[in-house]
Amino acid sequence: MEPVPVIDKWTGLEACRLQACLRMTNEGFANHLGVAVRTIAAWHDRPEITPRLEIQQALDSVLARLKPPELERFAQLSGPESPAAGKGRAEPARDLPPAPEQALAGRHALQPDVAERLRTDPHIAAAFGRLDTMAGWPQGEARRRVATALLSLDSSVLQDQQHHWGMVRRSTIADALWAYYGEPQPPYVRYRAACDGYPVLTSVLTRSEWLDLALPLNQGLDRFSVGPTEDHDRAVLDDTGTRAAVRRLAQVLASHTRLVNAPLFRLRSLTAQDGALDGRFGLCDFASYALTLDLLENELLDAVSDARALSPAALPLRAHQLPDLSAAVHLHDRLCVGGTLALCAIARPASRARRGTSDYVLLVQERSGKVLNGNRRLSVIPKAFHQPLADYSEDVHLGATLERELEEELFGREDVDSTFGDQKCADPMHPSRLSPAMKWLIDHDDPSIWRMECTGFGVNLLTGNYEFPGLIVIDDPTWWEQFGGVIEANWESSGLRRYSSLDRSALGELIRDPAWSNEGLFALLQGLRRLDQLGEQRVDLPSIELEIL
Repeated sequence: MEPVPVIDKWTGLEACRLQACLRMTNEGFANHLGVAVRTIAAWHDRPEITPRLEIQQALDSVLARLKPPELERFAQLSGPESPAAGKGRAEPARDLPPAPEQALAGRHALQPDVAERLRTDPHIAAAFGRLDTMAGWPQGEARRRVATALLSLDSSVLQDQQHHWGMVRRSTIADALWAYYGEPQPPYVRYRAACDGYPVLTSVLTRSEWLDLALPLNQGLDRFSVGPTEDHDRAVLDDTGTRAAVRRLAQVLASHTRLVNAPLFRLRSLTAQDGALDGRFGLCDFASYALTLDLLENELLDAVSDARALSPAALPLRAHQLPDLSAAVHLHDRLCVGGTLALCAIARPASRARRGTSDYVLLVQERSGKVLNGNRRLSVIPKAFHQPLADYSEDVHLGATLERELEEELFGREDVDSTFGDQKCADPMHPSRLSPAMKWLIDHDDPSIWRMECTGFGVNLLTGNYEFPGLIVIDDPTWWEQFGGVIEANWESSGLRRYSSLDRSALGELIRDPAWSNEGLFALLQGLRRLDQLGEQRVDLPSIELEIL
């Protein structure tokens, strides 16, 4: 018979392992112990918690009553840091049995394909390898810990958590971040505006020379280059960081979220001068970002939704990764990835419903719950990470990213979607492969017919990401007549909205919608300001006055 282990001091982590070996839901385990369900949820969220003495005694009693198969599962789930692995003495992880994928497949709260993905997905395996390196763990430890977390993950708790995150207003996020960091020192400013008198504050840190760029793309004015890849493996995660990373990977698997460890462009330096942008980029992998800076958003949402006072102690991940505004703007000294997102404005012919005047269709997306960033928030479309596809030196230019994203997010080209796996085509944007809608644009490469512009630059303090807002304007209404019916958002959106550039009232309501992401609203406002200069009779837009002090 398997000997009953002795737990000198129970923690939330060990209690969750006990729950996992019993294959109980949060509600079932709470009833079994005689505690509140929120106590079990707190153990999942903060595994370092030490339960009260009477609860430790109840856990001892449950442990003593385990049946042999349950004892075996508990031994499998106990890690080298756990007293159950040797009564307080850590054993080498290589001597532990493999992660219990079979138990995962049989647990009713998880679908069988979760266990299969845990076992076979090469991108998840790459994330495990990156986590092992950053945490200083032996190979395979991250996989085992994520398997343990999955066994005890309650899908209903995860859904409730995501719902609470989605209820946090964009303005609340911005206010919380500026309260945490304080007023920036010149030349840096908060991006804020008055929209028909309505005040808007975002979490974007910027400079006056980074705004009103109106920089035409694909004309050699974004003078970006890619340097040699520098060592970014030196990032070290502390205990708080490793727990958050394990929890994030377990949530990715449980929620069937796509995670592809594709390369990302890493910004090292940027200057705006003489009507051009000069930027230097390196490369990193997505896992390095997903397991570090990408964790800051959820940490902040947890604190805000729980009405906790914000401080370095309350936000330990942020205190370690992005402690102050100086760290945010010193791009060379930290991992800084990001993207570009653009307001898309497409001319339509005149109609009686639109006052007999041609207008622009303005497209806005509701982000899907399956995306890692800005999920369930409003954003402009297209929106993308800045990353290479096939030719790194060409793909570093913003216009290449936006054209690719038009194909992927609006014109139905799945083969340019990096989340589907490796790119095997030598030239995925070759004219022979373009969708009819994109080929029409390429064949009519004339600024009087259509244009792409970069409208600004900023650093989003929520994640530390760089943001290049843009504007895509199609001025020839025959394009809409021919291709308007084929525009359809891809899996990254849960819904697509369209607005008329003549509907000032509706656009004012849109700006005030609390569901915006901060970077999405930044791009919307910058795009509308520029469209107001270009659109002439086709626009009747809200007044947008920047309040850059």
